[in-house]
Amino acid sequence: MVSLTWYELLGRLALAAALGAVVGFEREVRERQAGLRTHMLVSLGSALFTIVSAYAWTAFSFGHNSGVTYDPTRIAAQIVTGVGFLGAGAILHQGHLVRGLTTAASLWIVAAVGMAVGAGYWVAALITTLLVLFALWPLRLAIYPLLLRLRPEEVLLYVELRAGEGVAGVVAALEHAGGKVRSIEFEEQGGRRQLAVEVDFPPGARDLAVAKLAEIEHVTGARWSR
Repeated sequence: MVSLTWYELLGRLALAAALGAVVGFEREVRERQAGLRTHMLVSLGSALFTIVSAYAWTAFSFGHNSGVTYDPTRIAAQIVTGVGFLGAGAILHQGHLVRGLTTAASLWIVAAVGMAVGAGYWVAALITTLLVLFALWPLRLAIYPLLLRLRPEEVLLYVELRAGEGVAGVVAALEHAGGKVRSIEFEEQGGRRQLAVEVDFPPGARDLAVAKLAEIEHVTGARWSR
């Protein structure tokens, strides 16, 4: 069974840590939930698990003759599902918004990079890291202006209700006008309730939304943020 020298071991672990850190640095710059150290540790840990799985049993005798078989992929296979739980912790729900999906995906992919380095596929790990950086930075910069032109207009709507009134009627009116409610924040002020509603509207649908809100008895006012 093949074993690693100290230099090979050091090189693989160092490279896995470096590649994970590069991806984590981009997340750190954008102030995401998991940054440089987290990505570095995930990649390094994945590399070590893979090395242990593939090379740490050279002193043992395996084979069908001895009745003891060995599967070098068993430990490494658990990394795929194990990192999924870590990525789930980076996903945050804020009202109707879900944040952290890209960070969770980057944690998952640096685990794969670490596994590739641990198994000796350095070139594949380097290429994957470059593609990940391209997807996180240049690709985002290239497609973001296009997405802004194609997406519906996003506005913030302030709605005032009488104290104690619910928001179901407001949400129904906005959706009937063609809007898509993304989040709602509440604030009680002097016997009245103010809602800050983040909503996507197709072009020209604002006036219809105001008309629908005016039909609700307990709505005392509505204004746009811009």
